[in-house]
Amino acid sequence: MKIGIVGFPKSGKTTLFNLLTGSTAATSKFETGRAELHTGVARVPDERVTRLSAIFKPKKTTFASFEVVDLAGIAKGERRGLDTKEFRDADALLHVVRAFPDPSGIPAEPKRAIVDLETELILADLEVIERRLTKLDGSLKRKRVESEAKEHAVLLRLKPLIEAETPLRAVALGDEDAKLIRGFTFLSQKPILHCLNLAESDIPKSDQVVSAFGLEEIAAQPGTGIGWVSALIEGEVAQLDGTAQEAFLADLGLREPAIVRVLKDCYALLGLISFFTVGEDEVRAWSIPRGTRAQDAAGVIHTDIGRGFIRAEVVGYDDLIAANGSMAEVKQKAQLRIEGKEYELNDGEIFHVRFSVSK
Repeated sequence: MKIGIVGFPKSGKTTLFNLLTGSTAATSKFETGRAELHTGVARVPDERVTRLSAIFKPKKTTFASFEVVDLAGIAKGERRGLDTKEFRDADALLHVVRAFPDPSGIPAEPKRAIVDLETELILADLEVIERRLTKLDGSLKRKRVESEAKEHAVLLRLKPLIEAETPLRAVALGDEDAKLIRGFTFLSQKPILHCLNLAESDIPKSDQVVSAFGLEEIAAQPGTGIGWVSALIEGEVAQLDGTAQEAFLADLGLREPAIVRVLKDCYALLGLISFFTVGEDEVRAWSIPRGTRAQDAAGVIHTDIGRGFIRAEVVGYDDLIAANGSMAEVKQKAQLRIEGKEYELNDGEIFHVRFSVSK
């Protein structure tokens, strides 16, 4: 899964990228509108993985992760960078919104920044639609190809919606239409998390960040989430070790670093869950969309495992923890289930696949 970080200049976007990925990218490197980006990997915190690793003591522990791309800050009307392929390939967008005063003390306007950014995404999609329609018009005049005609019809239906500033994530599409336009990687169709970068003084408002900044209407939109960080403080927290970090967070009235919540928010926005594989070699978390069939989940581990799927042994996380990792005990309690290829995995289940692949 890939998350694309986007935002206006001086919003704290690259600072957040560094915090998420552990990178040290220079925050002043980019020039507005340049189609450059940083890339990195963000590990999804999960106490369940840590607990399972402590029990099984594997050679390797692997958390679920996201690829993260940080696009150069865009200014209003400067959308060249939005066409960068690595950014358009993102599964969801993380919009960093300045919610702290500028150096002169002028307060930020998060709601306006969100609306302005959404407008840039919509206009970028409109440009793609108009270019493609122009090409299709010429092609269909020369020779009618049914697939092109269907694509043309879908784009003609979407164009007035985009012109009315409706993001495509709010447009219901049938499976066939969605497949026809998938290759365009429309930006306004992607799920988006608007992450407010708060001043330290506003951290007490974090539990009511939607109402505190008048974002109720935005939060209610399809495929849209609202989150928060305080990147400056997060940078200080990240430099501290266990006990000191906990004490710092307690002074701020926080249970965990906001960075942890940002990654969890991205996970939820994409409708993902985790299942686990455990053993002496590796304890690992795997990301799948909610509702994934057992055979398809097996294919995430390895295509051969999915192809040769016979059955799956499944046990709930809580049951395995209560048994201190003993498969013999969960079997004795009839908590280890045998499931077929159509079984839909639940979040947190431990999954072991029996398979056979002919040579």
